[in-house]
Amino acid sequence: MRNLTEQSISDAVLARFSECPDPRLNQLFSALIRHLHEFAREVRLTPDEWMAGINFLTAAGHITDEKRQEFILLSDTLGLSALIDIIQNGDKPEQTTESSLLGPFFREGAPNLPFDADIAGPVEGERVVLHGRVTSIDGTPVAGAMLDVWQAAPNGLYDLQDKNQPEMNLRARLRTDAQGRYRFRSIKPASYPVPTDGPVGKMLNAVGRHPFRPAHVHFLIAALGHETLTTALYIDGDKYLDSDAVFGSRKSLVVGYSHFDKVANDREPQMDAIKFDFVLNPSPQRG
Repeated sequence: MRNLTEQSISDAVLARFSECPDPRLNQLFSALIRHLHEFAREVRLTPDEWMAGINFLTAAGHITDEKRQEFILLSDTLGLSALIDIIQNGDKPEQTTESSLLGPFFREGAPNLPFDADIAGPVEGERVVLHGRVTSIDGTPVAGAMLDVWQAAPNGLYDLQDKNQPEMNLRARLRTDAQGRYRFRSIKPASYPVPTDGPVGKMLNAVGRHPFRPAHVHFLIAALGHETLTTALYIDGDKYLDSDAVFGSRKSLVVGYSHFDKVANDREPQMDAIKFDFVLNPSPQRG
């Protein structure tokens, strides 16, 4: 046995992990240990502060369930989710649609709806139609692409947060047509605060940060022969575009409203529209 010091404890821990048979796992744990120990040394972490951190993470675990993911929210508000997204997608071709965050409110199993479907159900709000095309980087239309779409209601709540909304409201899965076109109807999104009744909300309040996200609609687009795109469209003029609580907004994804073609939309000729063309990156060819 040997007496451990403030510096040698890190070397001792790293040595215990050095025989990990998985090279990537070894890399991850070694870097985590080095940075975690250096953080504690740099800030001179006290036992009370360490315990407060343990309690914070414990509370995040307790509040997390099948309808709420506090750890994703924590990652988002710390900018870690955005950083990982930038690392993963930073080298995509310039013409490819920029990615954005999945967020903590995505749900599997949204209903499959037809072209031009209305996803808003009974929720009241100003109507809007979202439409455009999905293409590959060479401009070729992508027929049969699957669009998973979801958004919050005007009250700032998603269906799984709001007992007054039907299950899977403001969510849908829709396919592009033979020309790569998509179209669906909804209500105009509004900016909203991330949940503040849990440990993440307390953290934001303690450091003097606001909890708001700019108005947006989420998209998860999958198509054969192409990389899946996770992104969102953000509404121009929203006051939180430059201070998104989760660092998800992107300049290239900011959209404005226009009037929809009343010939194609003779049921509601005055409906506003969001038109956006998504460009997918082809999957790498396998030899």
